[in-house]
Amino acid sequence: MSKKSYLSIYAKSFNWAGFFLPQHTYQNCSKLYSFCRILDNIADDQDTIASKEQKFKDFKQLYLKNNSNNSIVEDMKELEKNYDISKNVINDLFDGIESDIKETVKFKSEKDLLLYSYRVAGTVGLMMAKILGVKTITSLKAAINLGVAMQLTNISRDVIEDSINNRFYIHHSMDDIKSTIKISEVFYDNSFYSIKEIPINLRFAILVARRVYRKIGRKIMKINSFEAYKNSGKIYVNNLEKVLETVYSIYDFFKLMIIKDNKEKYNLNYKDIYGLINLDERI
Repeated sequence: MSKKSYLSIYAKSFNWAGFFLPQHTYQNCSKLYSFCRILDNIADDQDTIASKEQKFKDFKQLYLKNNSNNSIVEDMKELEKNYDISKNVINDLFDGIESDIKETVKFKSEKDLLLYSYRVAGTVGLMMAKILGVKTITSLKAAINLGVAMQLTNISRDVIEDSINNRFYIHHSMDDIKSTIKISEVFYDNSFYSIKEIPINLRFAILVARRVYRKIGRKIMKINSFEAYKNSGKIYVNNLEKVLETVYSIYDFFKLMIIKDNKEKYNLNYKDIYGLINLDERI
């Protein structure tokens, strides 16, 4: 499978937004996604826990080698070097994936949920922002927030699928699902104004990705019962909806150009979850 097809097959919403990126930038984002996808597949494959643990260990060892002879790993190392990506961030990603390789995953608190979301997706948001040339600390924090928001959307959408794999990130009730989406909305909001720090030729793609992914959660909010949620199948944004969200993103693009930043309105450290990590060592 080519690196491009990882993005086009597994991440259709991101791939749609990637259409608005310059080809070189898209290819670098695709390299990052391929690395993350390999890790996700190790955790998600229908295999024994012992086998997945060994595959994870082997892949991590490839990353730690000076020369792994694995193109996806070497591409990731090149991104790390070229875009000043901290090894702490990559280690956070490894920790997040490893936490899924268990017989049963069950979170006990909202903080567990948010820390996990940072590790498996906030890290990716941060690395993506580096590839897009984001420099300011506020905007890099906002990139983490956007990654967390998208992961919370994933968790809200995939409750049934996750439970089949003995993963219980949130309770099986529409109240908990909708509560998680409401938290994601805070993170989506927190990410918005700092997108203006992304180079202007790359900004629109992020606004599109943000809107398209956010739409998934807003569709779930319209479901009235858990039984209806179970019967709805995998909730996704169809092509017409993607076109509409892309049009709305044009409004976002010009809004960012004409309004003043109001950082005081946005809480970039929601419930102090980043008190558990040292942002200085990651940003």
